[in-house]
Amino acid sequence: MMATEPATEQYIKQALTYLHEREGVPKELCMNLIDRCNKEKFSKDQVDYLVLNLLKSYEYSKIVPSEAVGVIAAQSIGEPGTQMTLRTFHYAGVREFSVTQGLPRLIELVDARRNPKTPIMHVYLEPEYSDTEDNARQVHKKIEETRVEKIASEVDIDLSEEVIVIRLDPEMIEDKGIDIDETVEKLKKLKKLKVRYEPSEMEIIVETSLDEIPIQKLQKLREKIKKKIIQGIKDINRAIIHKDGDEFSISTEGTNLEKVMLLKGVDKNRTYSNDLHETVEVLGIEAARNLLIREAIKVLEDQSLDVDIRHLMLTADVMTRMGEINQIGRHGISGAKESVLARAAFEVTMRQLIDASIIGESDELKGIPENVIVGQLCPVGTGDINLYYDWMRHVESR
Repeated sequence: MMATEPATEQYIKQALTYLHEREGVPKELCMNLIDRCNKEKFSKDQVDYLVLNLLKSYEYSKIVPSEAVGVIAAQSIGEPGTQMTLRTFHYAGVREFSVTQGLPRLIELVDARRNPKTPIMHVYLEPEYSDTEDNARQVHKKIEETRVEKIASEVDIDLSEEVIVIRLDPEMIEDKGIDIDETVEKLKKLKKLKVRYEPSEMEIIVETSLDEIPIQKLQKLREKIKKKIIQGIKDINRAIIHKDGDEFSISTEGTNLEKVMLLKGVDKNRTYSNDLHETVEVLGIEAARNLLIREAIKVLEDQSLDVDIRHLMLTADVMTRMGEINQIGRHGISGAKESVLARAAFEVTMRQLIDASIIGESDELKGIPENVIVGQLCPVGTGDINLYYDWMRHVESR
């Protein structure tokens, strides 16, 4: 009989592992049940029955019906937020590198700020580049933005010769791995200038003519030459190599996720930016949702605050459910509520009420804030349950 056939250890493990991997049932619970099923010698139909009912029980126990999950999430995140510091900390013990943490960073996340105060990328490398620092430095050189002023000891204007002289720093040239011929070619493209390299003097000469270029513009040209990017990726001001265990990775000050992920040697599956809007544009809304959760957890854990991940997941879901990032505020989620009274209760009360009056907007009083305002029972918790009593049936039974 197939129905009473004993379940093998492999069958039990496969069935309960499926619950964890595909349905999200906690791993520890599944592992305990695997041991119990093997100990009790369950049959296949008993294992199937257990799996089906466990999944039902798990789905029903996720949240109590009519629970005010939004209020609980807001309180659970907001109260620990009052214990946070207001400072910006140095990143990973490096003096030159800092990152916004604590309450300012949490505000950046829930406000979905387009320009974070300290944009940072964590660049992970493929195995052949992450095993040694020398290999990691090959990618580092392609990432960190290098301008002419970084590799030059001086950039002077010689009025007698009508030239701009770039005196190169040999140590910086070697450290950054700069190709001088390539640098000369890039400078030539700048306003189609005549540029030559003097190897004996370690100088790059940019020829100009005072007949064509006024002295006032010559100074502007000098500044433009100093700021010219000759290597690396724009907007990445600094990159630092870190060692995590046996693996080397790169952290950057400034972000340009799209161009970094196109570089050879970069692990595209793990590399990420702390800029929400850049993540949406490059990787999509699901990646932005995961980044929101990850960054919020990191901020709270750094402050030694314990907030259940479900509250953060709910917040991230609400912010990203429309396929784009919406801030929690009057220009985002709160300002998009259907209820006039709910919007008015949040901010700019008079304007909301006047605008709604002009267009003849109605309020069906389906939410919590609007029912509090009018003094009705809120549709949440026990207020969302209707009880019906069959009086005739009661009479007949007597």
